[in-house]
Amino acid sequence: MSAELRVAARVVELVRELAGSSAEAEVMVRHDAEALTRFANSSIHQNVASATTGVRLRLHAEGRTTGGSTTVVDADGLRALVERTLAAARVSPVDAAWPGLAPPAGLHPSSPEVGSFDEMTARADPALRAARVRDFVDAAGGLETAGYCRTVYVSAAFANTAGQAVEGRSAEAAMDGIARLDGADGVARLAASRLSAIDGAQLGARAAAKARAAGTPAELPPGHYEVVLEPDAVKDLLENLATFGFNGKSWAQRQSFAELGKQQFDPSVTIVDEPLGSRGEPAAGLPFDDEGTPRRSLVLVRDGVTRAVTHDRTSAAQAGAESTGHASPYSRSWGPQAGNLRLEAAGLPSSSTGGTGSVAESARPMVARVARGLLITDLWYTRVLDPKSLVVTGLTRNGVWLIEDGEIVSAVGNLRFTQSYPQALGPGRVLGIGAESVLLPESWGRARYAAPALHLAGWNITGNASG
Repeated sequence: MSAELRVAARVVELVRELAGSSAEAEVMVRHDAEALTRFANSSIHQNVASATTGVRLRLHAEGRTTGGSTTVVDADGLRALVERTLAAARVSPVDAAWPGLAPPAGLHPSSPEVGSFDEMTARADPALRAARVRDFVDAAGGLETAGYCRTVYVSAAFANTAGQAVEGRSAEAAMDGIARLDGADGVARLAASRLSAIDGAQLGARAAAKARAAGTPAELPPGHYEVVLEPDAVKDLLENLATFGFNGKSWAQRQSFAELGKQQFDPSVTIVDEPLGSRGEPAAGLPFDDEGTPRRSLVLVRDGVTRAVTHDRTSAAQAGAESTGHASPYSRSWGPQAGNLRLEAAGLPSSSTGGTGSVAESARPMVARVARGLLITDLWYTRVLDPKSLVVTGLTRNGVWLIEDGEIVSAVGNLRFTQSYPQALGPGRVLGIGAESVLLPESWGRARYAAPALHLAGWNITGNASG
């Protein structure tokens, strides 16, 4: 039994002692260790690391629900947590939507065993991350560079008063860097479950090649353009689909585009949430969610047909379904969200960086089929205008090029777009999917997305972003 599971079990005992046998409680104990090496002006300027053990308690007593947390895990700290959470529950409103506790259940058979993660990544020191930064900077060939390399280690356990008790560990690494030349930026990113899979030289060479190819950009008028989206841009589609489209709370409230059983996407589109990893890539997260529900692979779209949305226990109760293992500390408020989406590639998925050239290797055949259109590296500052149809506005970033007769003819200045993501992926709109996926880190959190390049029939460009 891990130290985290012993703490969780002790909190459950305290709840029974102080609140009685009728109270329901769930306890999540997490030890998070994150380290970051950041660089700018082609030099490391910051090494930071944090390690925290936190305890979260959710308590349901006399029809009322409340939660509390602490980082004080000694006997007095745990007792104080239960006492103040119980006091808060007594003055909280009645919770008519309380879905009950997750019943006892073992982890999914494909879940990684406790400890089956990369120790080097979990214990990586600054020198290991700095070596990858040095390789990135050297490979950029004198261009100004900036970015980060990070490692994350999590050890956690869950227990509740219904008898559920599970534990697990995970490790993750990521690198994100840019190279700049005369105001033109190129980017390269990669996520992995092993730091050894992060090749700083390959990423630096790719970022530099894109920066060199993005000089002297032309401006284009607004219009409806055929596009090839590289994996970094496709990641934004997956992130917004997970947050707003496949969100079980939004779906139950009819604020999502998702219609189960309907052909909403091109037949070439299959989207799967894979929290346990796949095809030799270990999981980046835990094999259970914050309600103790075991996680598993979930097919959201198969051959263009929407098959499922993600649920925690609350949204599942509202929808008359079962939890899919997507509870989080904020899922009752913001809805349950997938954090490991994979858009299935046309070939065998991999965690490739996409090569070292200015165009992702799997995107080259798509570029050759475009009569006139755009090659887009990255999307950023995206904001949802209409959640129901998932119309998103945002900007391009880190490289855009004009394609004519299958050839890249010039760099293009950054552009603003306004586009429904489901519509862009709709029947007949996906003209090609890359042969490989690139595993990419989320911008602000620890989710990751496996994204291939995409060739789409149309993308609404609504303006320029000069300056």
